[in-house]
Amino acid sequence: MIRRTEHPAPPRLSEPDLPDILSGGGRIRARTEHFQRRFDALESETDADHAVITECRIAGAATDAWSLTGATLIDVDIEHLRATTITARESRWRRVRITGGRIGTLDLSAAELDEVELRGIRIDYLALGRSRVEDLLITDCTFTTLDVPGATLRRAAFSDSRADELDTRGLSAENVDLRGLEVLSITDPTAVRGVTMSERQVDFHARAFATSLGVHVAGER
Repeated sequence: MIRRTEHPAPPRLSEPDLPDILSGGGRIRARTEHFQRRFDALESETDADHAVITECRIAGAATDAWSLTGATLIDVDIEHLRATTITARESRWRRVRITGGRIGTLDLSAAELDEVELRGIRIDYLALGRSRVEDLLITDCTFTTLDVPGATLRRAAFSDSRADELDTRGLSAENVDLRGLEVLSITDPTAVRGVTMSERQVDFHARAFATSLGVHVAGER
């Protein structure tokens, strides 16, 4: 019997692998390693550039600015985070889950993401420009702007989520499922080649698709 391959292929996700007991307290600092720890607070301005954070939980913390440029996060569970700005350019995330909370700007430009889940978060601006993403699931999230220009997405899916604007310029997509993302505006409809959309979504964006193909849309004669 020939087994049909599911299309689009769903993200392949595993929960962050954390021990039952984590050491408490401490501060996250730049260029340091943090292993099997629980953090219940962050400084108002937290510099964690080039840090290595492994098998850690961050719960109920709030910060104005959290810098993670060049940092590595592996098996990290973040719950109910409130942050004005998180700058994580050129960082590396593997098996990271963020659940609940509110983030103003989450800048993951040129980052490498593998097995990442965002669930139940309000994010005003999510930047994934030039990032390389494999196995991403976004559930019950709201975005004002979702930027993916020049990004490479493999096995990414949305569920019960919403974005006012989706910037897709230069997007490379494979097994990307947008059916669970209600999006009001797509910056470059020609760049959604390879994604999966519902008939309702295609109908909603029909004028933008036609315009991108050079079709002049006019009223009935």
